[in-house]
Amino acid sequence: MTGIIAGRRSVRAGCIAGLLAFLACAAAPRGAAADFDFHPPAVPDDPAAAAIMRDLAQRILPVYQEPDPDLYLDNLSALQIVAGDFAAAYGTRQSLRNRRSGADDAGPVGREVTYDVYAYAKAKQAAYRLAFADAFAAAFNELVPRLADEDAYSAVTWMHRSAQASRSALQQALGQDRAVDRIGQREAVDLIWKYLSFEAYRDFGSLVDPLDAADDRRRYVTDDQVLVRTRDGATIAAVVIRPKSAAKPLPALLEFTIYDSPGYARECAAHGYAGVVAYVRGVHLGGRRNPGRIVPFQHDGEDARSVIDWIAKQPWSDGRVGMYGDGYSGFTPWAAATHPPRALKAIATSASTAPGIDFPMAGGIFRNEALRWSSQLIGAAVAPDPAQDPSRWRSLDQEWYRSGRAYRDLGHLSGRPDPIFTRWLNHPSYDRFWQSMVPNREQFARLNIPVLTMTGYFAAAEAGALYYFSEHHRYNPHASHTLLMGPYDDGVMQNGPSAVLNGYHVDAAALIDLRELRYRWFDHVFRAAALPPLLQEPVNYEVMGANEWRHAASLPVVAGGSIRFHLQGAAGGDAQRLSATPDRRAAPVAQELDFRERSDAGWTAPIDLVGRSADLHNALQFVSEPLAKPVELSGLFSGRLDFTVNKMDVDLNIALYERLANGDYLRLFEPACEIRASYARDRIHRHLLKSGERQQLAFTSERLTSRRLQAGSRLVMVLGINKRPDREINYGSGEDVSAESIANAGSALIIRWYGDSYLDIPVHK
Repeated sequence: MTGIIAGRRSVRAGCIAGLLAFLACAAAPRGAAADFDFHPPAVPDDPAAAAIMRDLAQRILPVYQEPDPDLYLDNLSALQIVAGDFAAAYGTRQSLRNRRSGADDAGPVGREVTYDVYAYAKAKQAAYRLAFADAFAAAFNELVPRLADEDAYSAVTWMHRSAQASRSALQQALGQDRAVDRIGQREAVDLIWKYLSFEAYRDFGSLVDPLDAADDRRRYVTDDQVLVRTRDGATIAAVVIRPKSAAKPLPALLEFTIYDSPGYARECAAHGYAGVVAYVRGVHLGGRRNPGRIVPFQHDGEDARSVIDWIAKQPWSDGRVGMYGDGYSGFTPWAAATHPPRALKAIATSASTAPGIDFPMAGGIFRNEALRWSSQLIGAAVAPDPAQDPSRWRSLDQEWYRSGRAYRDLGHLSGRPDPIFTRWLNHPSYDRFWQSMVPNREQFARLNIPVLTMTGYFAAAEAGALYYFSEHHRYNPHASHTLLMGPYDDGVMQNGPSAVLNGYHVDAAALIDLRELRYRWFDHVFRAAALPPLLQEPVNYEVMGANEWRHAASLPVVAGGSIRFHLQGAAGGDAQRLSATPDRRAAPVAQELDFRERSDAGWTAPIDLVGRSADLHNALQFVSEPLAKPVELSGLFSGRLDFTVNKMDVDLNIALYERLANGDYLRLFEPACEIRASYARDRIHRHLLKSGERQQLAFTSERLTSRRLQAGSRLVMVLGINKRPDREINYGSGEDVSAESIANAGSALIIRWYGDSYLDIPVHK
């Protein structure tokens, strides 16, 4: 059929088409692109939307120009699809594919294949008058099986993206364009793409699963009935997926997780490894219960080692195992590394939980989210848990906060006994209970396998990730341990980096595929591939605002210098100052807080990273003078607080902002650095404060950040006292904090901060 010949042209014809497109584009006049009359539909599902967008695409096509030949062909295909010329669109996409074949950076393969298949399906539908479902199946089965496993996996991942996300993006764009009756070419092409994405995912979203499953069966061997016996007789369930094309035994990549999910086993297989996902004791798996009770953290090291030993003995294994994971499964490799099996050859983690360091407490302060998480684990072991409703948990937080009851009563208020949470509360310091779960100094010293740690400035688990990195290098100076950090949150490995993260526009340089980078690193370890350039030094970090990556030999040399700011009061009720010069004669700054006052039970922490004010809930702000020139803040900040307090303990939080010249406040990291004063010097042994005496508290942040502060900006430090519904409350009596109640509040807490208090800001020189 001649209408489909575009899909069967030779490579030579495709290249000629690409060259003609480039020459036409290059010869086009470079004047300003014209605007177009345009009256957008009200909603994506408007019956008139297809005709309106088709008309717009048809008017743009004769005048469209773009100097970049790849971008020209990509956008041209979108215009042709929306205009209804599907055969031409597929021919254009074939020309684009031929241009990019063999290129070092061929772009996002999944996106390209998705629109190749869609254009081909629409062309088949039109040419042969097929139902779209039949045309899409034919196009998928003709194009996808030709792809290498890795490219096919990328393509199907793109095809599984949410139709709702495309709808939301289109709706937002339509709302922005509704106020005008003309649209520029660039904005019009962007809108065409959003409309095409919406239409495509609406058309094929429900069709992909059976096609993908059939292709999956052709490519992989899957065993989802694996049971591994541990040394103490427990049973661990696992899933193994490996490529059928493998001609010899393979290295295995293992995720050991607490969540009933297939994880990335198939993705590992697509990258040429044996992918294994194993589950902690007690986790359900596809309706089968993994025998045993879920006990977070305590058995995982020994159980993971049993799985590694089992893998090494399988005929499809070459005896080498790499562990990876994020969050909880970012902890389990470290649990295994307390006594690493010989087969464990590499570890790659992201936002890795460190029990007793960043969860269930941070800075020594327990968080209500730990109760929520542990309660859901208990519920998951017997039945789906209705208590997962977030509003119910917010109500529980507020009920406990208003009641003034001891923190130990929080679990009882939930209506379900929680022995896990109670056990954690019995270990408020970093004692042997927590220490036994991850390597100690001797074990870090002996750990000589390659390690990759990734985390973000806006990741709650950043402190845990930095703990592993710092302790490994501290006790093993020759450790092959690489750190990568950027403007990411905890979900970056699952969701990819976001161009806009809670209101903050992320630098383009940071928008990289971290999962793919992890595979490139594993390829370096297991296949002697080149080390990715982004991982060239032990410490690699993106400088926010500078749109560039920097590399350093260690954390201490990230900065190279520091600027000291002294905390000083200000007259007339103005914000307190961060001053470059000390003033020891200045009157102390007083801060007062009544723990009995609970009118703020409905308060919730803001999530936006950019706003018109700082979060001053129970806090003071100290503001610097405008910066005379740009300053690159990079590293771990530290300081010393000089104060008197009328209690024996206090929980503090410290946040840093850049206050831009336009008045916006940009958080430099999130969440805030939290410190229980009695554990600031020593996380193992508690040292109470001296009520009524002047004393000093030195601290170093457990959060690293990097930002090029603009000239004219001000640095803002927010120094707060913790009293919030979603945290343990330290009343300062010196007793077990989890057993304190509002009866221990006594008089209001009063702190006086003296001018000898200072903040050291790390700066890159």
